[in-house]
Amino acid sequence: MLVQIFARPAVARRRLLRRLVSYARLNRVLYMNRLLRRRFLTSASAATLALTAGLSRRSAAQPALQLRVSSSLAADENSAHYIWYQRFAADVNGALGSRVTLGFFPNSQLGKEADVVQQVKVGSIDMMITGSSIWATVAPEFGMLDLGYMFDSYSHVAKALDGGVGDQLAKILHDRTGCTVLAWASHFGPRSVYTKTPVNSLSDIKGVKLRVLPTPAFIETFKLMGATPTPIPFNELYTAVQTGVVDGFEHDAATVLASKLYEVSSYCWLTEHLFSPMIAVIGKRGLEKMPADIRPAIVQAAAEATRFERAQAAVKGKAAVEELKRLGITFHPMVKPERDAVRYQMQTQLWAAFAIQYPVTKPLFDAISAARA
Repeated sequence: MLVQIFARPAVARRRLLRRLVSYARLNRVLYMNRLLRRRFLTSASAATLALTAGLSRRSAAQPALQLRVSSSLAADENSAHYIWYQRFAADVNGALGSRVTLGFFPNSQLGKEADVVQQVKVGSIDMMITGSSIWATVAPEFGMLDLGYMFDSYSHVAKALDGGVGDQLAKILHDRTGCTVLAWASHFGPRSVYTKTPVNSLSDIKGVKLRVLPTPAFIETFKLMGATPTPIPFNELYTAVQTGVVDGFEHDAATVLASKLYEVSSYCWLTEHLFSPMIAVIGKRGLEKMPADIRPAIVQAAAEATRFERAQAAVKGKAAVEELKRLGITFHPMVKPERDAVRYQMQTQLWAAFAIQYPVTKPLFDAISAARA
């Protein structure tokens, strides 16, 4: 090749050499381009792998299940809802770790109780901790638990519910709404009447406007006692008493303390007309999105939270009464003759009529009476 080049005339030789040099430079540029492209693809593949691995790790770190839990009461140590929830959440976390994250929404943050019931039904809220009363809006049979003087104590409530009444009512609720009862717990003491002016007898309560839950059992109970029952959502109660929309309300002492209702009332007539169960309910969608292998741990956590909360209830209830006394609430007991008379009136009128209207509850009434003995 070199011999052929140098055998040519000088001018031709220079032209050919310039072409060869240009060709060599072009080859070098093409080679560098190929090298850079190879390095870029290698780097890009590594980056893609790193990103994928990072996303996988992040995905694995995210909880597999998130549950929103609603309560109408404050996140307070005097709140039965919160005491139950705290223990439930601790046990769920201990058993399942990051596989489940619970979000607690107190003080009716997710809406009025009646609205939250509907949201639990359709699945926009997963769980609700509340009194059993509000579920009578979708399963009227639950109203039997709210009939005046149905129970004598929370021990009586637990004996009846654990003895089969709770299972039967839970089945009614599930068949009607698809929702599942996770727990039957207790509030912190029985419900009594709180007012701005003294009410110490059945004659005193006649015509008094009392806030009650929007269920027939509550309304009919206080009609029989002579009051004027006025349904109002719990989150509107404080203002309703403060502004005179109602003269008072009925509730348990611990809730009065936790919700600062002692600021708008001064007297308590210890009617102890209702030992209201507390209930934790999970909706159909909330249960269905729960992997089958974690359901036993959820059920176990609910059972343990119920045992713990029931043990706390009696102590908390008595302590709440003493604290309300210190804060200025005056307590007056309901005399036994009036209690006996009202209870007989409830049994012969309300209980009997309820069993006729909802025949499935007749054996449940019998079971509650048997548990009383």
